[in-house]
Amino acid sequence: MNIKLDNIVLLVFFVFVGICIVWGALWAFSTERRLRRFFLGKKAKDLEDTIVKLEEHITALKSAQEKTEKNITEINQKLKKSIRGLETIRFNPFPDQGSNQSFAVGMLNEEGDGVVVSSLYSRERMSVFAKPIKMGKSEYELTEEEKAVLKKAEVK
Repeated sequence: MNIKLDNIVLLVFFVFVGICIVWGALWAFSTERRLRRFFLGKKAKDLEDTIVKLEEHITALKSAQEKTEKNITEINQKLKKSIRGLETIRFNPFPDQGSNQSFAVGMLNEEGDGVVVSSLYSRERMSVFAKPIKMGKSEYELTEEEKAVLKKAEVK
C-alpha cells in the first residue's frame, strides 16, 4: 500500500473541516435550545415592554445618582464651614486668688475661621470676651491661653 503524503494532508484537512462543521452545528443547536428556553411563553411585545421598563429604571437611577452627587457636594461645602475643632482650656489668671475658674474656648472650621470665647473670673466680677477668628488669626490681641486653645482647636 503506497499512500502519498499529499493524500494524508488532504485527509487530515477534510477531517479537520468535518470536526469544525460538527462543532459549529452543536454550538448552534445548543444556542438555539437556550434561546428557546429563554423565550418560552414570551411574546415579542412582552420583551419589548420589559426592555422599555429597564430603560426607564436606568434613566431614573442616573437622575437619582446626579441628585445624590449634587447633595454630597453641597454637604461637603457646608461641612467645611461648620465647627470642626473645639477645645477648652481652664486657667487661673490671678495666682494670688481663686482656682482655675477662668477658661478659653476655641471653635474653628476647616478654613481656620471661628471664634474664641474666654472668661476671666475673680472674686469681685467675671468678664466674658468673644474674639472672631479669620484664617487662624484675630484682629484683636489674643492672650497666651487663647492662642494655646486656638492651636489645639486647629483642624488637621
